[in-house]
Amino acid sequence: MKLILAIIRDTDDEAVINQLVNHGLRVTRVASTGGFLHRGNVTLMIGVDDEKVQPTIDMMKAACHRAEPDQHRATLFIVNTPYFEQV
Repeated sequence: MKLILAIIRDTDDEAVINQLVNHGLRVTRVASTGGFLHRGNVTLMIGVDDEKVQPTIDMMKAACHRAEPDQHRATLFIVNTPYFEQV
């Protein structure tokens, strides 16, 4: 299992979250800020099975608007998660 930490622009969060949820993924949204101009960001935490990592990334790419020059649509961190439990 992997944990995807995705930092996206707050203007893209609704489209990205809807896309992921419509495909059966669970998403946790955390408001965040950062960058030179302190633009609004959102950090998404998404737990996926290993084989769903690339399809999830592709969904996020498709849902994010085009970035301005020298900007990114999203920053992703993919972390191995050897143990997962819901209480």
